[in-house]
Amino acid sequence: MPKASEIKKNAAVELDGNVWIIRDIERSVPQGRAGGSIYRMRMYDVVTGAKRDESFKDSDMLTLADLFRRPAMLSYIDGDEYVFMDSEDYSSYNLRKESIAEESGFITEETQGINVLLVNDSPVAIELPTTVELVIAETDPSIKGQSATSRTKPATLSTGLVVQVPEHISAGDRIKVNVEERKFGGRA
Repeated sequence: MPKASEIKKNAAVELDGNVWIIRDIERSVPQGRAGGSIYRMRMYDVVTGAKRDESFKDSDMLTLADLFRRPAMLSYIDGDEYVFMDSEDYSSYNLRKESIAEESGFITEETQGINVLLVNDSPVAIELPTTVELVIAETDPSIKGQSATSRTKPATLSTGLVVQVPEHISAGDRIKVNVEERKFGGRA
């Protein structure tokens, strides 16, 4: 049983007999009183999708749920459902667009290193690699001689995600994007 301070995003915990997946964690250190940090966690029920916000002291013990990671790749998008195919046994996992809204801007059919998170044999979330390669669909034209400056411009990627890129990058270039920070990480 880990402490609240050891819990990471996309972990699955058991609370009140239900399994919850942690989507966001905020850490705050109260001023003016003795004690440790407070962790505010936004979690979603894996069965119903209900949202719940809870606060825990850093020393509170939480129970982890059985969470399995399966390597997968995007097979196709059907309306507002993403269908992933298991890379080992070729079974399919359907996830609603709302449940992976934050990650959907990084997913293409070529994205490698995706893991589908399973709780009780049902898919609840996906886990992306730290960096993904995407193609720039639209950006302002590059300016000759601007490669030495640190100025940036917005670029719309093939998935619709917008990131800031250096001025010397142009449409059609393949770039690396840091998933956690949602930032340009270099040319691919």
